[in-house]
Amino acid sequence: MVKRNEKIKNSSLRRLKLITGQVNGINKMVDSDRNCEDILIQISAVSNALKSLGEEILFDHMKNCMTNDIKNNKLESIDEVIDLCRRLM
Repeated sequence: MVKRNEKIKNSSLRRLKLITGQVNGINKMVDSDRNCEDILIQISAVSNALKSLGEEILFDHMKNCMTNDIKNNKLESIDEVIDLCRRLM
């Protein structure tokens, strides 16, 4: 468990609620046989929103968790974040 920065946590939760709304909207679009192009545009928007949220969380991790690890001489944290970045790309 990690104690998250409240500002980042609240921002992430707010963004996740918006993304959930977008996904629910896509579900309704599919259910009502909306145009494929419109659905794909919304899917792209959700994808971009998730990517952006992931970047925000990664940057927060690097600024806080990783910095604390390095201060505590846990240098393997650097390799862990490099591996994480590779998996995210």
